[in-house]
Amino acid sequence: MWLPKPAGAAGAPSPCPIRRARRDFELNAFLISAALVAIAEIGDKTQLLAIILAARFRRPVPILLGIFCATILNHAAAAALGVVIAEFLKGPLFQAAVGASFVAMALWALVPDKEDEGAAARTTGSVFLTTLVAFFLVEIGDKTQIATTLLGARFHDVLTVAAGTTLGMMAANTPAVFLGEAATRVVPLRYVRLGAAALFAALGAWILASAFLQRGFSF
Repeated sequence: MWLPKPAGAAGAPSPCPIRRARRDFELNAFLISAALVAIAEIGDKTQLLAIILAARFRRPVPILLGIFCATILNHAAAAALGVVIAEFLKGPLFQAAVGASFVAMALWALVPDKEDEGAAARTTGSVFLTTLVAFFLVEIGDKTQIATTLLGARFHDVLTVAAGTTLGMMAANTPAVFLGEAATRVVPLRYVRLGAAALFAALGAWILASAFLQRGFSF
């Protein structure tokens, strides 16, 4: 007598292909966002600010909490802006503009940043609040914020992109807070900047190629 196989048994129907594809897309968006921002953040002025705050206050836990909260707020807004822009500007030409922007980011990544000591001096209050305000202000217009906007425009997913870029920021800044300036000297910053530029350029080239293919071009 035939009986239906229970869920999860061998031979049972596989998960919906659309859901599986969506999960794969979100995972790719998360991993790309995290890796791109983690590498771009090394030697960036926000990481140098984290080192300054760690040296001044010697309170790593509230500093890291401040960085985390500032990044979530800043990058969620940046990713949302990218998604909104992408909703109004669609099609291959817009994708080509996003790809070109990533290539421009690759060039910007080669430019060294300097500390913004004044940001920490301008704020008052607890260590957490000082870090939150200083980090949020310094991140405005920074490479990592603009990269988050571009990632939001590319992947159309605020939550996944913001989660990935926040993970990348914390991965880069946690060692900096605990180890100080020595954390940025494990690998020469010149090579880190080259690596970040290569990632931005590769992603930009991929998006540009996709945009050209959508318009019917071939290579």
